[in-house]
Amino acid sequence: MTAPLIIGGGLAGAAAGIDLARSGHAPLLLERETGPHDKICGEFLSGEAVAALAGLGEDARSLGAVPITRVEINAGQRQAAAALPFPALSLSRRVLDEAMLERAATAGVEVQRGVNVRGLADGVAQTSAGDIAAPALLLATGKHDVRGLPRPDGPDEIGFKMYFRDPALSRRLASTVAVTFFDGGYAGLQPVEGGRLNLCLLVNGAHYRELGNWPALLARLITEPALAALGDAEPLLPRPLAISRVPYGHLAGPTTDGLWRLGDQAAVIPSFCGDGMAIALESGRLAATMLAQGASAADYSQALLTRTRRPVRLAMAALAVARHPLGRLAAMAGLSAIPGGLALLARLTRVADPHALAPA
Repeated sequence: MTAPLIIGGGLAGAAAGIDLARSGHAPLLLERETGPHDKICGEFLSGEAVAALAGLGEDARSLGAVPITRVEINAGQRQAAAALPFPALSLSRRVLDEAMLERAATAGVEVQRGVNVRGLADGVAQTSAGDIAAPALLLATGKHDVRGLPRPDGPDEIGFKMYFRDPALSRRLASTVAVTFFDGGYAGLQPVEGGRLNLCLLVNGAHYRELGNWPALLARLITEPALAALGDAEPLLPRPLAISRVPYGHLAGPTTDGLWRLGDQAAVIPSFCGDGMAIALESGRLAATMLAQGASAADYSQALLTRTRRPVRLAMAALAVARHPLGRLAAMAGLSAIPGGLALLARLTRVADPHALAPA
């Protein structure tokens, strides 16, 4: 095989595939899931993500995306709110990822589903469908690592996601993404298509084990004023999606093994910043551009690091402050006292202009 091999059919992998196909390559993309599926994700599409999707030919609004124009930060009884400094949307990964895979296939990407990658070595992927050799291996497996290529373990924290339905709460949160910090973690709540609300949260592992189970955690969450209405909301999944030890703050840096790492395999920004999907899309597009131009994986990883280092580190600093009660108190007081402070923070945690990543 002479075509690039993309491992993972999420946003990063699909974006890379579309732009590689446009540049005359015919990549093979392997996706382990056989059909549409939910993912642990806040499902917030920042202005950069919306623009990157448009550059790939996808209009998220036509897929039912909900406009998001306002951000709200909560900590106990305190609240700070601001208009977003960029147009944003909210759309489930189940819908968006499927649309992007379909677009990739239409563009000329060979998409094989239900294929698991068991290892990578010397330009060869060991898969459930046999060994596949490729001149370039693009690793886009999101939060899931390939055996033998682990990222550093994240802290003892667990991520959860649950959809809810509550018409009154949906009306209150119309066009709003609400982030709530509490002792032991934080939660994001926002509307998505179909009249649903997406609750995505990160909680300290010891805190969760003390509570014991999801119902107890939910009971704890609804003691927060900003989340109290969830007590009357209808859960829409049989059980929450969950994942542990996500390595927030991970920056892969210059590579020496020849792998092109995309999305969460390259840079993991705290989810409350809402830029994870933008990083995924833009890393895929940047990799495709540089690969088509003959650059090396090391050149690409350095270029991506230059774009992602500042927003990821700034987001980690903000998370460190928010994890402590006094830090939250000081931050909320500051955001309330400084006009435009919240909007400025939203701007500073964005990655580079997506137009700079468009294929030449």
